[in-house]
Amino acid sequence: MPIDSNPGATDARRWPALAVLLTGTLLPPLDFFIVNVTLPSIRTDLHASADVAQLVVSVYAMAYAVTLILGGRLGDIHGRRRAFVAGMLGFGLASTICGLAGSAGVLVLGRLLQGISAAVMAPQALASIHAMFPASEKSRALSLYGATFGLAAVGGQLLGGVLVSADLWGMGWRSVFLINIPVIVLAVPAALMLVRETKEEHAGGMDFPGAVLLALGVLAVVVPLIEGREHGWPWWSLGLLGLSPSLLVIFWRYEKHRERWARTPLVPPSVMSAANGLYLGLAAAVLFYALAAFFLTFAVYQQAGLHRDALAAGLAILPVGVGQLLGPPLGLRLSRWLGSNAAAFGMGLEVAGLVLTAGAAVIGKPSLIPLPLVLIGVGQGIAVPALVRLNIDLVEPRWAGLAAGMLSAAMQLGAALSVALVGGAFFTLAPDGAAADRVESSFAVACLLISIAMTAAAVLSRRLAGSKLDLKNVDASKAAAK
Repeated sequence: MPIDSNPGATDARRWPALAVLLTGTLLPPLDFFIVNVTLPSIRTDLHASADVAQLVVSVYAMAYAVTLILGGRLGDIHGRRRAFVAGMLGFGLASTICGLAGSAGVLVLGRLLQGISAAVMAPQALASIHAMFPASEKSRALSLYGATFGLAAVGGQLLGGVLVSADLWGMGWRSVFLINIPVIVLAVPAALMLVRETKEEHAGGMDFPGAVLLALGVLAVVVPLIEGREHGWPWWSLGLLGLSPSLLVIFWRYEKHRERWARTPLVPPSVMSAANGLYLGLAAAVLFYALAAFFLTFAVYQQAGLHRDALAAGLAILPVGVGQLLGPPLGLRLSRWLGSNAAAFGMGLEVAGLVLTAGAAVIGKPSLIPLPLVLIGVGQGIAVPALVRLNIDLVEPRWAGLAAGMLSAAMQLGAALSVALVGGAFFTLAPDGAAADRVESSFAVACLLISIAMTAAAVLSRRLAGSKLDLKNVDASKAAAK
């Protein structure tokens, strides 16, 4: 089915459809964060070891990161609505397996299926926004996308604590998985009725060998980063990290060979070359999502440093959520003056919030932290939709699913890197049982490390915005010459 040049202008259902698509944006990150506060209950109920409990979190993250680009391509080829619905149904089935699991092994299997299904579902929302909405409405749609994406991180930790504490119908931790079922029961028929099907006009076939090579290369990065620190960085984790560049080079050479012989690759090298600045945008996305480590270290700081319980720690992160609600509409207004520089501006606000948070922690004034948290949230709410648009606008609409999958994968890789590196530094400085003042100073160091990564992301975003402006000037000059 071909994509119209301006489909959103004639699609009266695009805004109700967006509400459905944002459900698929909310569920994957929500289910990543919501499990963190339930792990003690899961371990007790299923008699699981610490390593197995860690797998409940890490296997989801690994499956999600490895499958994202493949999930985006599936939507481009077979239809984004079809892939969205299939991913949502798979996510519902996997959530049921998790919620009814009678052993830790079954729960880990359910989490693996959840991660794969989430990776099929999530890219379709962003790709459909790119394909369905005209340029005049795209910024507003992406601002809602950014708000949903950001609030999932805050809401996940809070909702997990509330559900476990409430112990609805005696379900305990199982309710954090089973709550997905009624959402999906409503969302699937709504998607079939409201979301217009879009896909690549000349799809070609699926590049399964390329998908396997890419999965191996990404796994060689993600598995050591997630599991290495937990096991004291054994030789196999360092070996896999050393092997990952070779695997990714082999994948890229295979993609070039496949395209040269007129067979559709998973990631067409010609698209990457034609998309001016896409490498910069993906690098900025990796650095930008270093903020994932903030949520981890903030929770430990609240409990081990300030001696608050899990629910109080969840409530303490709420100012970030407030900021994330304020950020997108503010970003829409600012974009009239800032244009493509809105992403860098939002990241600058986050850097300021992180530095102020670090200062408040060092001087032992936690009462000063809520205002910097709001600043972090506002910056995130401005930066996410602006960074997404910077990247997605670099490709033609027919490649929107691929670009969405690559962008999501870059952010997921950034999250894994930051949790491993920043989290590793934090726990080295403040191991289990460390004094409260040591936890506070370690949290401040973590905030400063994240702010450095965020500053680098802002610089790359600024360069990307400049390259887009240069490209527009060149195109305008060519048009005038004609």
